[in-house]
Amino acid sequence: MRIFMWRQRLANTMRLVHATVFMFLLSSLGGAQWMRRVRAAEPLQMASFEVRIDPRVGKPLAYDPMVESTGPLSCRGIVLLPRDQSAIVLAAVDWLGVANEAQTVFKQKIARAAHTDPQRVLVHALHQHDAPRCDLTSAKILAEYGIAEQFYDTEYLIESMDRAAAAVEQAMGRLQPVTGLRYGRAKVQQVASNRRLIGPDGKVFATRYTACRDEKLRALPEGVIDPWLQMLIFESQSGPLAVLTFYATHPQSYYRTGQSNPDFIGMARDQRQATTGVPHVHFNGAGGNVGAGKYNDGAPANRAVLAERVRKAMREAWETAAPPEPIQVVDWSVVTVRLPLGSHLNATVHRQVLADEGASTLDRLGAAKKLALLQRHPDGVEIDVGRLRLDDQWILWMPGELFVEYQLAAQAMRPQDRVMMAAYGEYGTGYIGTRVAYPQGGYEVSERASNVAPESEFVLVEAMRQLLEVDKPVWPSEFTETRGSLP
Repeated sequence: MRIFMWRQRLANTMRLVHATVFMFLLSSLGGAQWMRRVRAAEPLQMASFEVRIDPRVGKPLAYDPMVESTGPLSCRGIVLLPRDQSAIVLAAVDWLGVANEAQTVFKQKIARAAHTDPQRVLVHALHQHDAPRCDLTSAKILAEYGIAEQFYDTEYLIESMDRAAAAVEQAMGRLQPVTGLRYGRAKVQQVASNRRLIGPDGKVFATRYTACRDEKLRALPEGVIDPWLQMLIFESQSGPLAVLTFYATHPQSYYRTGQSNPDFIGMARDQRQATTGVPHVHFNGAGGNVGAGKYNDGAPANRAVLAERVRKAMREAWETAAPPEPIQVVDWSVVTVRLPLGSHLNATVHRQVLADEGASTLDRLGAAKKLALLQRHPDGVEIDVGRLRLDDQWILWMPGELFVEYQLAAQAMRPQDRVMMAAYGEYGTGYIGTRVAYPQGGYEVSERASNVAPESEFVLVEAMRQLLEVDKPVWPSEFTETRGSLP
């Protein structure tokens, strides 16, 4: 009896000691930091983040001065912390694009906040047009000619990056175990259509922009698109933690209003987040040559119509998603490529345009953007192409205004798996067409719009092949329309 009572008192004492030690560690290390260490044995932890980044009135949007905000702009994303790995941060921002030094600075700020390497950070834009540009290198070049403030609010851009980094740091203290992953997809009806209309001679005879008032052009077929919206839902024991969606299209309904807004893609995303109460992060796929032109004449009322069609697909993907499966494989990989620059890039010519006060503002901006690439490296621009694998879900993170054919080719390389793509990472490249598309002509592959050479397809496909871990590539040019869009 005495031995039993002695053992009981000892057990009680040990429990008190353990509790005291726990409370000491909790108070000395900080509750969130301590709990992160306790949960370190979980296969995958995650947290979401979101900050408002509305521009300032009177400062430049992509094309016009800011007059007012008619919808919130945000930077949002997720932090993933796999077991025995550094954090991975995936960020999507409601800007036209993030280019050159801005990519470097943004990633470095977020990396410091997440205690990870910048190569494990991604910053992708949704490419809304009534939203700011972000290119610190071009801004510095334009400053030499006293015109940087016409295009960039540098103070606002840096402040937005800092606020996003602070949100990431806070998210690191809210990490929760991921118990499963759900995959869903749904077709988006009557939104996407190919912008490049091919004539009988195999050349582009017209561009069906994202707002098209020509009824004859709208009557032509959709052309080459990827109609599927794909979705990943991260689950915890208490319910969904966050949703990622991927869909390839230009997100414009109408623009050049001076009213900043997230346009129809952002509206659909925000509506689904409000309905479900779950953070939604959307990434624009390879939609460089895809827009809503077949289904949009530019009437303001169409913004809500297009948003509803995307929202409907998001809801369907959510409702039909497969049951959650535990995540066994979390693998991150990066391939650094050097994309060959277009032969039309010429530092002397671009300096002449910049110095010409009679040149149009957009021409001077274009010259600065091209000069920015030449300053990085005259033989080609180095870009990180990333891949996140979650079991049989593979996500490729690509640069520029990439043609949809790259997305179709990636999916064809691993037809048995689920392959998603986000483009609009490094934006300095401009449009990136297929090698077949450049001789066809058209705006997207013009000297004004594309800063890289047709051979970029070879470089990017090799990176895709390596990242998707396949032996043989599939070429995006195989999906490019060559027979003609006319009846």
